[in-house]
Order: sequence, then C-alpha cells, then structure tokens
Amino acid sequence: MKKTAYTVTQESEAERLDTYISLKSGLSRSYVQGLLKQGLILVNAAQKKASYKIRLGDRIELTIPEGPAYVLIPKDIPIDVLWENGHIIVVNKPPGMVVYPAAGHRDRTLLNAVISRCKKLPAIGSPLRAGIVHRLDKDTSGVIVIAKDDAAYINLSRQFRDREVEKHYRALLYGSLKKDRGEISTAIGRAVSDRKKMSTRTKKGKEAITRYEVIERFKSATLAKVNIITGRTHQIRVHFAAGGNPVLGDRLYGKKTAIKFAQKTIAFSRQMLHAYSLKFRHPISGHPLEFTAPMPEDMKQAIEQLSGDTVR
Repeated sequence: MKKTAYTVTQESEAERLDTYISLKSGLSRSYVQGLLKQGLILVNAAQKKASYKIRLGDRIELTIPEGPAYVLIPKDIPIDVLWENGHIIVVNKPPGMVVYPAAGHRDRTLLNAVISRCKKLPAIGSPLRAGIVHRLDKDTSGVIVIAKDDAAYINLSRQFRDREVEKHYRALLYGSLKKDRGEISTAIGRAVSDRKKMSTRTKKGKEAITRYEVIERFKSATLAKVNIITGRTHQIRVHFAAGGNPVLGDRLYGKKTAIKFAQKTIAFSRQMLHAYSLKFRHPISGHPLEFTAPMPEDMKQAIEQLSGDTVR
C-alpha cells in the first residue's frame, strides 16, 4: 500500500472530492469512487462521499493499493531536454504527447520518458505524477519543468502556487483581436452543460488572468504573445474562445480547424498553442532561470501559409 496526503488550498476549495483526487493523483474518477467506498480515502480522518465539497485546509489521506497499474513504467522515448541538473529537468514537450499516465495513456507519456532517463523522481505526491508541478495539455507544445527530488518538488510547487513563475505562450488565434494588447480577467470553472469542459459561464468560477500582446495580424487570424498570471485548466483556450477568438485547431473550444482564403485551405491538426518560455528560480540555489523552446514545425508552417493573408 502507498499512502499519499494532500492539503486543500484556496484554488481547489469547493471542488468535488472525487474530482479533486482524480486530478491530483492521475487515477480515474471511477476508480477514486471505488477507493472512497472502501474507506481508503479519508478527509480529516473521516470517511466522506464522492460528492463532498472539499474545504480550505482539509487534509486528505489516500491509500493506493500497490500493483502494476500504479507503477510508473520507464520507457526509452527520445525527448528534447533543454536543461538538467540533479534537482530538475526542463523539457521541450512535443505536441501530441501526454504529460503523465492516465486512462488510455499508461506508458507513452513524457513522465515515462523522464523516469527512464532520470531513474528516480520525488517520493512525495502521486506515484503516476512524480515530480509534476505544472502541466501542458496533450496537444500543447513547449517548456515544462519537472522536479527530480522532494526538495525541488516542494519549492517549485510553492513558486507556482504563489504566482512567482512567469509563463509565456505563443497562440495562433482565429479572427482578429480588437486590441493590440490587453488583459482578460474572467473567472473560469467547470462548464454547467459539460463537466469535461471549462467555461467562463459557471456557477463557481475561480480567478483567471490572461495578458496578451499581438505579434502579427492576418486577415483571418492573429498571432499573439500570451502571459498567464494564474494557471487554470485550459485557461488560454477558454478565455480566447469566450471572446470569439478561439485557438486555431482547438476541437474542444471553438472548433476552428481550418481557414479558407484565396482558393486555399489551411488545416490545423491540433491546437496552435505553444509554451514559449518559463521563468522561475532554481528550487535549491534560488538563482533565476529562464528557458525558451523554439516553435514546432507545424505551427511555423501554419504561420508561413498565413503570411499570404497578412493585413497590410
């Protein structure tokens, strides 16, 4: 049996217990519900229902049965390492790669590749999310940092929680943004009609702040720099979709998967979103670090194709 404990922070307050544990542990929600029924999950030393709304400061203790389904499997998958030392590894994640194991993605994830390379990751936290302090969606490319020991994990988690980390993206958006630069500060929460989606139209939204600046305008699209101050699930995708400018290729929000102009069609096989840079302090030495990842080929090619549609 492996025991893991979480303390509820303000960002997660009022979330369903089963949803919270699933997001934190990487386990499926249905499996978490089974553990709850078996009494293997306790909140402040008491058994609760899956629908229990967690509260700030709640201590949640999770007991995970040991077995192949809960072991991080090393896989010799090539990855683009931007920087590494004994405490952290910084990777340029390719589009199409899941960050950590979950239902349907057990052994071909970024973390499977990292454990194969590093051999050991932090003991604290979920066994299937060892060292993960932030994440990128499957089809989002770019810079991600992973902790290699407990001290680095704790410090980096605090930096992300306290909004000390600078996260900059490049986004290719549908249509034309009204302003050259601006800030979107609409709260985000679970969509009422579809619990798999996030939305600005929600009963219990949480603060979400996105800042942007236009890099280049096309007649049918806009390339923008995006800086997220908070780190809500799907934040960039939700914020721009709500404003009528969804990320091109995003099949969940906006569904703008192609653009037609001058008898030509440009198709987007995935969301055109790239985590361009990440700035934080080294978790042990405290020295400032900044890493950038070059834009992937599919996104560069899309921009080149759109160059014939540039606003003059």
